[in-house]
Amino acid sequence: MQVIDAHHHLWALDTPGHQWPTVAEPSIHRDFAMDDLIAATGDVRLAASVLVQSQPTDADTDWMLAVAETSPVVGAVVGWVDLASPQAPGRIATLATAPRLRGLRPMLQSIAATDWLLDPALEPAIAAMLRHGLRFDALVQPRHLPMLARFMDRWPDLPVVIDHAAKPFIAQDRIDPWRTQIAALADRGAWCKLSGLRTEQVAGAPADQLRPYVDHLLACFGDRLMWGSDWPVLRLSGDDFAQWVADADRLTGLHGPARDRLFRGAAAAFYGMKG
Repeated sequence: MQVIDAHHHLWALDTPGHQWPTVAEPSIHRDFAMDDLIAATGDVRLAASVLVQSQPTDADTDWMLAVAETSPVVGAVVGWVDLASPQAPGRIATLATAPRLRGLRPMLQSIAATDWLLDPALEPAIAAMLRHGLRFDALVQPRHLPMLARFMDRWPDLPVVIDHAAKPFIAQDRIDPWRTQIAALADRGAWCKLSGLRTEQVAGAPADQLRPYVDHLLACFGDRLMWGSDWPVLRLSGDDFAQWVADADRLTGLHGPARDRLFRGAAAAFYGMKG
């Protein structure tokens, strides 16, 4: 099977402003480059990938764009901009000239104020994203879902994809109110990534524990659900790239065009990539 990885990270620890991972995450506390990702795919055929920011810095975004220029596998880059800065619209205009920059992602999960995204100070930056045809990656937790619904109502023309299915409380075996809140976002036209769920489980828990969450995501998002590895963060769960492909394939149980849409077509459509 050929896949487009809708969500992976790379980092260089010596990049200015690098914050995470730290020595507290020894299995991923080292540099990760495209060669490492390609080696990690094993027998999975990687058609393209979406490289997503991991640091809240301009330096990280510039570094990722430089990586993309030298790697034909990177089909899209999701960068970071300080959306609250008065300089954000200008920075967004500059970044939008990079051919593979397709979206932006503020690190909402790390911001204490749950409603930060609704601050009027961010409106010039969001308007600039719309003006330049960029997508919005929502790195959110369940606490953000009602706020994200209000945000989408305010900006109905901004394409939004929910990273890691909003990180439901799988380790606590809690599916509500996530279940109804994520459905409300699907009803508003949001897209969603089938990614990052293994690291929301208790260490050593079987992938089959994810079945009710995966079934609900399929029912809500349909052809707007895209598979992503969240590699190398995935390594924290003990899984490797190929195992998560196999688990997601088994849990979704799709065939033919629907399977291809999950593992390739949805990411290509959302991020405007070929394939």
